[in-house]
Amino acid sequence: MANIARLQAHFGKRAFTILLFVAALPAAAAGQQRVPQSLSLGQALEIALDNNPAMQATRNDVRVANWNLTAAYGQWMPTASLSSGFGWQGVGEQRFGSITAEQLGFGDQPSFLTSSYNASVGFSLNGRMLMAPGQARRNRDATRAQVRSQEATIRLGVTRAYLEVLRQTEGLRLFEQELATAQLNLRLAQGQQVAGSGNAIDVQQAEVAVGRAEVAVLRSQTGVQTSRIRLLQQMGADPAAEPELVTAFTVTEPDWTADGLYQMALGRNPGLEAARASEKASSYGVHMARSSYFPSVSVSAGLSGFTRQASNTRSQEAQAIAGGVAAVQQCRSLNQLLSALPNPPAPQDCSRLVTSQATIDAIRAGNRAFPFDFTNSPPSAGLSVSIPIFQGLSRQQQLEGARAQLFDARFRVREQELALRADIETRVAEVRTAYETSLIEERNQALADEQLRLAQERYRLGLLNFIALSEAVTVKARADRDRLYAIYTYHDAVANLESVVGIPLRNP
Repeated sequence: MANIARLQAHFGKRAFTILLFVAALPAAAAGQQRVPQSLSLGQALEIALDNNPAMQATRNDVRVANWNLTAAYGQWMPTASLSSGFGWQGVGEQRFGSITAEQLGFGDQPSFLTSSYNASVGFSLNGRMLMAPGQARRNRDATRAQVRSQEATIRLGVTRAYLEVLRQTEGLRLFEQELATAQLNLRLAQGQQVAGSGNAIDVQQAEVAVGRAEVAVLRSQTGVQTSRIRLLQQMGADPAAEPELVTAFTVTEPDWTADGLYQMALGRNPGLEAARASEKASSYGVHMARSSYFPSVSVSAGLSGFTRQASNTRSQEAQAIAGGVAAVQQCRSLNQLLSALPNPPAPQDCSRLVTSQATIDAIRAGNRAFPFDFTNSPPSAGLSVSIPIFQGLSRQQQLEGARAQLFDARFRVREQELALRADIETRVAEVRTAYETSLIEERNQALADEQLRLAQERYRLGLLNFIALSEAVTVKARADRDRLYAIYTYHDAVANLESVVGIPLRNP
């Protein structure tokens, strides 16, 4: 806080505020896609395809599909595992069934430390594992087709939102023109009242018309702002941006044929591509179901070892010493028996049978095995082949289910093709109707312009009352709005047709 106060005193309060604002700009812009001041439709589409949350979420599915394919190939690789363990057993008397260790002569049992390891390698292969990569690849193709379908949806939504901003902007311009016309009529009415050929009622009606035009302008300004925010939302950009839309859309006579567009759409329509990809995945699913009839092979090999170390070797040493004493006693007894023979052999040297210090040292050295001086167990290996014969008709059930899914996918493709044909026919008819309508509304607008000009001139000369002038203004306003509606109905129809075909049909 003291540092901030010193900075404020040094730079001044206003300059310090500006400094904080400039410093915060990079952080504020880090999470949003920057929108250029002059925004074309192509730029809007590019930003939306990169930044729209729904588009990003759909693309994540492709990453999952890629890993599914990698995992399917990974099933072909052998498995390997390595495990190790450590244990401790305290001092106490062990039992072996109904017999204790002491009864077996192993009294004074010490505590023990144990360790072990186990290494194994295995490999198995069956029909499903062999065909899993092919299935995963077709599923990935289907996922990519879904991504392209989502891209087409985003393109259509952004194009419509872009057109809506232009529509609202042009509507605002028309309402501003109507406000200017209402203000002109008010001045005419006031002039007629001053000249004595008008009355206060005409002036009041003109003032009401000006008020209504002002309300329409305010509402239209809100419509422009709202449509711009919706466009930025579709783009996944900062809704506070205020770009200027620079792409111009012109009304041109459509020269497309339904047959030609249908042939183009058969290879480019995103929905049809997705349906065909699903059909291929379902077709491979039938082969996957058949693979359950194939035999499976498994190969395995393993190594293991263990250690066991006592906390002391007193018991083992005592057993070794006792064994040496017993051997010496037995040796002496044998010498004594042999000496009673008429010709006794030379007596054995019983002192060699006494447990030596080397034996005690070997016992102690052999106890120092924990944790890594393993005693290896015999290695093991195995091969098994399994041939499925009968599994309660479950495999046939899976196969029939896969075939049903395939038939359903083929029917959906056919349904999509029929719907595509119908959509193109209707969309082409809508475009042609919208084009013809725009031409008619253009002529109507020109006639309304001339009618209003003549009405204003006649009212100025006192040859027309204000009611007739107001009707001419109303006709002019309706003609302008109908003309605007016809233009953007045409552009909407073209955008709908492009979304069905799957490729742009114009260069706005």
